[in-house]
Order: sequence, then structure tokens, then C-alpha cells
Amino acid sequence: MKRIYALEVLLIGYMFVILINLFNIQVLKESYYENKVREMTETKVYSSTAPRGRIYDRNGILLVDNKPVKVIYYLKEVGVSTKEELKIADKLSKILEVDYSKITTNMLKEYYLKVNSNLDLITDEEYKKYKDRKLSKDDLHNLKLERIKEDDINSLNKETAYIYYLMNNGYSYTEKIIKDENVSNEEYAIIAENVGILKGVNIRLDWERVYPYGITLRGILGNVGKITDEYKDYYISNGYKINDRVGISYLEYEYDKYLKGEKNEYIRSSDGTYKLVKEGKKGNDIYLNIDIKLQEEIENIIVNNIKRAKYEPNTNFLNRTYVILTDVKTGGIIALAGKKVINNSVYDISTENINMSYTVGSVVKGASHIVGYNTNALKIGEVRNDECIKIKGTPKKCSFMYLGYLNDLTALKRSSNTFQFHTAIKVGGSSYFYNMGLTIKDSAFNLYRDTFKEFGLGVKTEIDLPNEMLGLIGTKKDAGLLLDYSIGQYDTYTPIQLSQYITTIANNGVRIKPYILDKVVNNRGEVIYDSRRLELNKVTTEEKYLNRIKEGFKMVLEYGGTGSGYINLNYKPAGKTGTSQTFIDTNNDGLIDKETISTTFVGYFPYDDPKISITVISPDVSTYTNTEYISFITKRIVTEVADAYFKRY
Repeated sequence: MKRIYALEVLLIGYMFVILINLFNIQVLKESYYENKVREMTETKVYSSTAPRGRIYDRNGILLVDNKPVKVIYYLKEVGVSTKEELKIADKLSKILEVDYSKITTNMLKEYYLKVNSNLDLITDEEYKKYKDRKLSKDDLHNLKLERIKEDDINSLNKETAYIYYLMNNGYSYTEKIIKDENVSNEEYAIIAENVGILKGVNIRLDWERVYPYGITLRGILGNVGKITDEYKDYYISNGYKINDRVGISYLEYEYDKYLKGEKNEYIRSSDGTYKLVKEGKKGNDIYLNIDIKLQEEIENIIVNNIKRAKYEPNTNFLNRTYVILTDVKTGGIIALAGKKVINNSVYDISTENINMSYTVGSVVKGASHIVGYNTNALKIGEVRNDECIKIKGTPKKCSFMYLGYLNDLTALKRSSNTFQFHTAIKVGGSSYFYNMGLTIKDSAFNLYRDTFKEFGLGVKTEIDLPNEMLGLIGTKKDAGLLLDYSIGQYDTYTPIQLSQYITTIANNGVRIKPYILDKVVNNRGEVIYDSRRLELNKVTTEEKYLNRIKEGFKMVLEYGGTGSGYINLNYKPAGKTGTSQTFIDTNNDGLIDKETISTTFVGYFPYDDPKISITVISPDVSTYTNTEYISFITKRIVTEVADAYFKRY
């Protein structure tokens, strides 16, 4: 009896524990387990795309828009068999015109195996090897493919085969695009009417970018595309889906986080039904500092002047020019133009403003003067004779002509080379005399480069675009190269670096970050981000020296200066011209085979309260072996661009 009693107590205890657990599961943790069941039977699904934000210029003119695109896609439903998919593909081939030119022999063989699933192409011996693990499942599959003859696949419907491939290419749980180009209204309507029959096949409107201004600024605006393998981990870690379309270059890439829309979010149940749980929305709009009307006019000015210059002598290799206009107060880029003309075909090379570099010549002499002032190698008002200098074992080094006696201001006005050579020799720790053996201190190059960097030359400007190039920095430190460096004939600089340099001078030595973006506006019209003036550094020098540079640059544009006639004096301009020896590869064999002349200009106006800086670079305006005629293309472009700006502002 005691045993029976003990057993009854034990059973009652077990029942009590079970009841407590049932109460815990069904009452106390009901919602927890409901969520667990839901997680196991429901899947979060997103619509494939959402409209990206639009891109506008500074005046609200639309630069990049979206247009709807009809899309026919397939998303496999739960329980759909291969046999059913084959039937769906066959039906679609009778409705849609699909370009199957990309179909491969291997795709056709895979389709053949699906259609002829009962066909056994494996021998008993091979099956035995498979069971003995001497062959893998993939090995068997490859053997089947090898044994399918060309005659076997010639009779297949290639359109059906290609559609079946599209339906099954990639992950089973993602949408497969069957057709998204040139979908006719009839095709779209027929699919819409038969979505119940064509299980998993559906229609939707997608979006693609359109550009109202064609190739104007096209490179800078950037492109949208699929996530590449290179950046897959980055995007997925930031919440993107593998099939998302993202900004892949320039502005579209730089501001993708603002431009990308939010997709519709659905819950997909085990029975194949969908429930919308979060409605998507269009991406934010961005506004640029660019004035597209002025940009367009400047691009036309460049193209027309290149075409005109090709009728001039000695312009065999001239085919491009770059122009940048920058708001001196904010760093906003108002125009960023680059055009290339070959055989009357016009190409947008606006991106080369940040990723191509050139020797720029005498425009850097303002920074070189500051090196002299800072090291006491040059004094305010100092007068020097512009005679050629002669270093032992080297040819004479001269200005473009003998300029007489010059002080620090007229040396800038007339663009004396020898004036800079004397300064560089002193910075290097020597005193010049005729036919001297020149040696310089190792620190001399660093003194020059450190100062140039403070102006933006030889460092990244931090412009809000990817792929900015640093420029080429020479590694040799021969004494003669320091002289070349001082006149802009050694290191190379990008157009945007040159723009930052002249903007820094106009800003009394304050280097500011250049911006393409002005602001970001959400769908409610609220500004959620704007670009504010960002000061990067201040040039290490005294204000009186910067004022001296600015006075010299003002004189450059006056009568007798090298920039005389470049800009209407009523605009109160200041600036500096440059001519440089450059080198090109004319036959694309990777070897430099021709020396050319390039011309540059940097300036700003008005000089008493600078608002706008202008930078123009025209590479390869003439061949170096024939300098009897050098095209004035840069001068003409500067004049026309300045006039175009003042016409609008």
C-alpha cells in the first residue's frame, strides 16, 4: 500500500509540474511563443526598389529625375514544383518577347535535364562510385551535362529555356527579373490579367534615372547600379539587401544614404500570402551648389573654343580644357566643367577635375613668394635683376624674356622665373654667383611643400566626391629641381587643388573645404542637412605677406601684366597666369614621347571683397618644339567665362 501511495504522490507531482508548464506556455508566455511560431512561419520581404531622391541645382532646376519602368518578375511561391515552373516558363515564352542572345550552351543543357528528368545518363558503375564516395553529387551532374549532345539541345525552345534560367538564377527567395526593358503595354496587361494562373509571376513599376541636361555635368552626377562583390560586405553591414541598386559613382555614391528610398516591407506567411507592414517612401532630394545654366554655358564656351583652336597652327594635341568656379565665402562649387573634343565628338570629363593632375607653371608663384617671405629669403620691396642664372654644368635658366629690374610685386606681374630661382637658392642655404656649383639643404623641399600644402597644393582638398587624386609628388631632391618646383615645373596638381589654392589666397590664407552639395531636403520639404563653410587650416604667414601677394595678383591683370586683357577690369579681377612644359604619350604605348606646352589661369573677383574664384587649365595647347605660336585658348575661355558669370550675377 505504501508503494502505491508513493506512486500516486509521484504521479500527482508530475501532473502538477505539467500543469504549471502548460499554464506558463499557454497563459504567461502566450505572446512569446506566438511570436516564435510567427518567426518560423513568416518571412520579412521587401519590395525590390523605391524611387531615389531627385537631384537639383542651386536654383531648384531638376538635374536627375526618376521615370517609371514596367517590370515583369518572378518570385517563387511555396510548394511550386519544377514541373510547374517549366510550364510557367513555356507560357511566358508565348506572351513575352525576350532577348535570349545571352543564353549559353550550358544553360540549354541544364534546361534539357529539367525537361527530361527521367532520363538516366549515369552508369551503374558510376552510381556505385557515388555510393562509395568516390564521386560527388556535382561530379554526377557534370557527367550528365557532358553526355548531352548538341542534337539534343538544338530542338529546344531557346526563349523558354532562357526564361526558365531567369526564373531560377540566384537565391530562391529573391525576385527574379524576367523583363524590364521595352515591356509593351500589351505584355504588361496580359501578365496582369493572368497573375493567378502564372504562379509567382507578377508586374510592378520600377524606376530608372533620367538626365534632363544630357551629358552636362554627367560624370559628376554619377551612376546607379547593382552592388558589386567588392562592396557587398560593406553594404550588407549597413542594412542593404544584396539585390538593392545603389549609387556606384560620384554624387550618387557619395550621398547614397540620403538619395536611397525606403522599400515597402511585407510579411510573407507560409501560405504564400503577403501583408504590408511598413510603407516605403521616396529618397531625400539633394540640392547642389552648381548653377546648371552657367555650367551649360561654360561647357559650350569650352567646346567652341577647342573647335576654334583646332584651326590654329601647332594645336595637334589640344583636345580638352577644365574650368572651375568656386564661391570664395562658402567653398561651394558653382561650376565644375571639363570637356574633351576629338573629331567633333564631345565628351564630358568633369570628373577629371579631381582625378587628373598636371604641371601648372607660374600660377604657383604666390605660394613660392610666401616661402621666401617666411624664411627671410625675400623681403617686401626687394629689387632683383631678371638676368638668366647659370649653374655649373647646366644650361642657363631664364624667364620667358629679359624683364629688367623687378621688385616682389612686378616679379608677379611680369611672371619672372629668375626672381623665384634666387629665392629658392637662398631657401636652400646658398648665395648665387655666376656658374656656381649649387647645393641645397635637405629641408628646402620640405619648406616649399609644407607651405604649398597649406594652400591646398599637394594635399587632398576634401571635396565631397570619391576618388580624389593627390597628384604626383616628385621623389628626387636634386638642387636644380628645387628651382623648377618654385615655378610650378615639378610636382603635378589637379584642377580642384588649383582652385582651392587661389580660393585660399582670396580668403586671406584660410583654406576651406570645397562642396558640390548645398543641402538635403526630405519629403516634407525640411532641410535635414546642409553644407556649411568648413575651415581646414590657415596659411602660416603674416597678413602683410598675403596682402603683398594679393596686390601682385591684382597687377597681373592690369596693363603690362601677363594677364592683361584676360578679364574686364570693371570686374576688379586679380589672378595669375601660368605656362608649363608638359609631357604626353601620343600613341598609347605607355611611354612619354612628346613635350607640349600647357596654359593655366587662376583668379578671383572683385579683389577688394572676393566672391568668386576661377580656375582654367588647358593642357597641351602646343608642342614644345614649336613655340613660335601658342594658342590663346585659355585667355579666351577666361574672358568668356567671366563675362558669362557677370551676366547672370
